[in-house]
Amino acid sequence: MHLRLFAIVISLLCEVIRMGSGVVQKQSAHRETSDDCRSCLECSRDNGCMRCPDRLFLFLQRKGISHHGTCLHTCPAGHFGQRGKDVNQCMKCNALECEQCFSRDFCTKCRPGFQLYKGKCLTRCPNGTYADQTDCKDKCVQLGEWSEWSTCLHNGLTCGFNWGNQTRTRGGGPSGRTPEEKAASVCPAYTETQKCKMRKVCPTERRKAKKGRGRKKKKRLRPHAIDSVGHSLNETTVPGGEDGDP
Repeated sequence: MHLRLFAIVISLLCEVIRMGSGVVQKQSAHRETSDDCRSCLECSRDNGCMRCPDRLFLFLQRKGISHHGTCLHTCPAGHFGQRGKDVNQCMKCNALECEQCFSRDFCTKCRPGFQLYKGKCLTRCPNGTYADQTDCKDKCVQLGEWSEWSTCLHNGLTCGFNWGNQTRTRGGGPSGRTPEEKAASVCPAYTETQKCKMRKVCPTERRKAKKGRGRKKKKRLRPHAIDSVGHSLNETTVPGGEDGDP
């Protein structure tokens, strides 16, 4: 009797423990799935995100024999974001030494130990170039002195505006060059532009304005001109009196 009662108690205790363990596992699985799917529009417990909002990129990461999806604002190193009609996806750069890329075959940043040159990550810069931090730049020789600043112009005019622009250039240079300069390429001509103060009024306009003021002044003085006797100089007098008698 006692053994049977003891067996019943033990079986009930085991069932309670099993049910409690199942609840804990379900809660844990639900929490894990919720964390993985919080930024997804469509999600799978086994494969994670399968569809993302329009502004996010779907990043598929291999886990064993399957892929696990995550929705990201920016793609991780070694990947670039490719927007599509149905899905925005993180695509892998073809070169392993490429840390950031614009497309599969065009790198924009290399991993440490590599130099970037024209979209490629190289262990050393090619001939005719030099290393500048993480990039390879073309060597060139800047020849010649700066030219004089050009005339201040605005739309091709030298006056009539408050401000204009003037330019100067540098390039070309003397024909005599050192062997090092001859071995390197010549830098293209470089142009600088700056603002300059212009004359608001052009000289021709100033002369026209002065002539106009002079004519107006003469017209005002003519009706008031008289001689010493009191006759107006602007009237024609006839000798012999006002009536013209001899």
